[in-house]
Amino acid sequence: MPGVGKMQSLLFQLILMSFVFLNSVNNVNAGITSTFIRKEWPSVDIPLDNEVFAVPTGPNAFSFYCLHIFLLDKVHITQGNYDGNAVIISWVTADEPGSGKVQYGTSEKKYEFTAEGKMTNYTFCNYNSGYIHHVLVDGLEYDPKYYYKIGSGDSAREFWFQTPPMIGPDVSYKFGIIGDLGQTYNSLSTLEHYMQSGAQTVLFVGDLAYANRYQYNDVGIRWDSWGRFVERSTAYQPWIWSAGNHEIEYMPYMNEVIPFKSYLHRYPTPHLACKSSSPMWYAIRRASAHIIVLSSYSPFVKYTPQWIWFSEELKRVDREKTPWLIVLMHVPLYNSNEAHFMEGESVRAVFEEWFIHCKVDVIFAGHVHAYERSNRISNVRYNVSSGERYPVPDKSAPIYIIVGDGGNQEGLAERFRDPQPEYSAFREASYGHSTLEIRNRTHAFYQWNRNDDGKKVAIDSFVLHNQFWSNNLRRRKLKKHHWRSVLGRTASF
Repeated sequence: MPGVGKMQSLLFQLILMSFVFLNSVNNVNAGITSTFIRKEWPSVDIPLDNEVFAVPTGPNAFSFYCLHIFLLDKVHITQGNYDGNAVIISWVTADEPGSGKVQYGTSEKKYEFTAEGKMTNYTFCNYNSGYIHHVLVDGLEYDPKYYYKIGSGDSAREFWFQTPPMIGPDVSYKFGIIGDLGQTYNSLSTLEHYMQSGAQTVLFVGDLAYANRYQYNDVGIRWDSWGRFVERSTAYQPWIWSAGNHEIEYMPYMNEVIPFKSYLHRYPTPHLACKSSSPMWYAIRRASAHIIVLSSYSPFVKYTPQWIWFSEELKRVDREKTPWLIVLMHVPLYNSNEAHFMEGESVRAVFEEWFIHCKVDVIFAGHVHAYERSNRISNVRYNVSSGERYPVPDKSAPIYIIVGDGGNQEGLAERFRDPQPEYSAFREASYGHSTLEIRNRTHAFYQWNRNDDGKKVAIDSFVLHNQFWSNNLRRRKLKKHHWRSVLGRTASF
């Protein structure tokens, strides 16, 4: 009988997916502007003495206000190499370096292996960061759960993470998407709802702590509080980082003129594994997805390092192994909100044609503090003399999704442009997070979840069809190309 129950469950899921898919197809050109009115908490940062910023408990972890605290906190992990069988484990110790080793293994409390990394620190105005440790743990097996221990003696702490499955075209995997998070009560609602989603990795589209809204030593203090705030998730699963404008922290009045100083010291990325010259832009492969992170606030025009790297990285995309091509950036290319309207136009002019040519499936962005999903459209025919200035439907174009609604203290972007442009499929000014559940090489299930008075409510969902594999003709062409390659012949299309 258990087999019958399982079959009924699978049948129900199939019916549900079919309904969502047909609904999304039938309404593809009917743009929706939600009339939902948020009733949640005000956009103010949580006070520092709140329990969400509590330091770790233990014999050597005293009150937050002690002058001397020997603690180990702000633990976070990210992918450590190109293919997902490595992690970078990071943490901070306050008053002294402590142990820089990570002990790990596949059994709880039994640590067979040890890795050691490097330590850094920085000052920001008169603030001292503490000792920031980054340890690369590589050579891991795909799929098992790993337990790890950092620190030693009474200050040691233990966590776990699970590596992704081995890369393959039909490997299922569930990503969460969060942007513009901050550290308000709305941010906490988003984070707690995400942690109930069952997603395995966060794709973070920029603007982390919003510490730059403070001054002097408080900038560094708010980076510390945010690290504790998100540790409940970041210590147990990778967050794939990208930087936003609030990470720039160019503050000449404080004699701080090095952009991204706090971010780059605290949040490493595996950029060297993909031959990138900067941690601001990089790529990873995870399960059945090839994920490219672009930097909206680094030079990107022709012949710049980011432009050159991106053009080479697109050549490395293998849709036979990783059929899903996903791009992360902070500033959206298409946005119908009054906030930040057309700020992404310069990036669009440089890269949109590449996105279409390479059949990118979906592009996630933040920056605008609202949610919006586009139809498949493009504006590549526009130039200064063509006069064709309006986006048009384009089946080869990606879907653009703005998830800049994590919950930060700047509040929501509530003024949408009227009338709603044809390229906009759904938009709403409220807080939340998204998930993208890849099922196989042709289909993935996407869902945006609103924070509704402390509850998670699924509002926008659809079945995403893979741009490369969902068409039978493309599959035949791929097989034909494969056999030509085997026979030593070349093909281009």
